[in-house]
Amino acid sequence: MIVVKMGGGEGVDVGAVCGDVAALVARGEQVVLVHGGSHETNVISEKLGHPPRFVTSVSGHASRYTDRETLEIFAMVVAGRINKLLVERLQQLGVNAIGLSGLDGRLLEGKRKSALRIVENGKRKVLHGEYSGKIERVNVALLETLLEAGYVPVVAPLAISYENEALNVDGDRAAAAIGAALKAQQVVILSNVPGLLRDFPDESSLIRHVPLAQAEDYLNRYAKGRMKRKLLGAIEALHDGVGSVVIADGRGEQPVQRALEGQGTTIQ
Repeated sequence: MIVVKMGGGEGVDVGAVCGDVAALVARGEQVVLVHGGSHETNVISEKLGHPPRFVTSVSGHASRYTDRETLEIFAMVVAGRINKLLVERLQQLGVNAIGLSGLDGRLLEGKRKSALRIVENGKRKVLHGEYSGKIERVNVALLETLLEAGYVPVVAPLAISYENEALNVDGDRAAAAIGAALKAQQVVILSNVPGLLRDFPDESSLIRHVPLAQAEDYLNRYAKGRMKRKLLGAIEALHDGVGSVVIADGRGEQPVQRALEGQGTTIQ
């Protein structure tokens, strides 16, 4: 069982990722593909006159502020266009993919963060009207039913709250939660950087191995921007039973295969 997270940033080679997923499925592997959509959501949001707003939490994590309008744009882009075009591409490669969001069948469930505590211009603020959350439950039975029937789930990072509201959730942590729930041997997180960098943005400063016992230290010392969430998701997945997590480069040919061979940052 392998869970692959394909980042939504610029530069990630969608065709190469899908080709690798198809190759894994062809040799009998069970695969779940989780995807993002941040860059495309930003583009569409600008065109619709509701530009994205990014904030930094008190703990130092960067995220999208998701008011209701932003949530609906995000759902349209990520669970609509991106998800279904990925399913189309995989079907063209002979993979019987099925597109889902975390809303469907309560696949991903969690508590809504109705307010965000942020730091802006050196001042602490509280933003209300937030539609994001942290995943607390995964509908494992649904995923197992689909996998056993020969489908490849393609999952968009939306969840449902306990009050039945749609939520924007972090794609990396969604992949980690799914990997942990399925007790996956490996979770592969693909982005537009080679992995965790000792001296960001110098790509030659790649850290190839992070021992789980020291992962919190690496998180605090080296992870910048969205890499913080990737490493945090990796730590959560490993503590919950995943064999290993690789944060790797989604650019270029055979990105999943290269990650499985250890080209990236392996946390275990």
